[in-house]
Amino acid sequence: MEVRTFETRDAEALGMVFHRAVREGARARYGDTQTLAWSPAPPSGKAWAARLGAADTVVAEKDGEALGFMTVDEGGYLDLAFVVPEVMGQGVADTLYAVLESRARARRVARLTTQASLLAEPFFARHGWSVTRRQEVEMRGVVLQNAWMEKPLRVGH
Repeated sequence: MEVRTFETRDAEALGMVFHRAVREGARARYGDTQTLAWSPAPPSGKAWAARLGAADTVVAEKDGEALGFMTVDEGGYLDLAFVVPEVMGQGVADTLYAVLESRARARRVARLTTQASLLAEPFFARHGWSVTRRQEVEMRGVVLQNAWMEKPLRVGH
C-alpha cells in the first residue's frame, strides 16, 4: 500500500470511496434511509475536487486502486475519513491518520477536531480522541447522530 498526497486526478475515485464507505460500510451503524441521505450519489465535479484540494488530503492506494483517504484543514479540522468496506479494520485508516497527525504536528497545530460518525467514533477514541459533545444533524430531511471529538496535540518548541 502506498500513501501519498492528493492530486486533482484522484477526485472521482475518492468520490466513489466516500460513497461506498457510507452506503456499504456505515450501514453497520446507520440505516438505509440515513446512508441514502448522507450519500445519494458519489460526490464529483469541480466543487468536490476543490474541497479535497483545499485541505491536506492523503490517499491510500494499492496497485493504482484507491483504498481510502483523509483530510485535515489548516486549523486542524479533520473533515473526511473514509476507506472502502473491504479494507475496514485492516490498518488503512490507521496509516492515513498517522500521516495526517504527523503533518499537523509539523505545522504546529495545537488541536485536532472532527465530527465523527457512530462508525468512526471508536477509531478516533483508539487514537486518543475524546467526545466533546453528541449531536444530531439533518441531511436531506433525515436525522443522523454523530459526535464532536477532539485531540490536543503536544507540539515541540
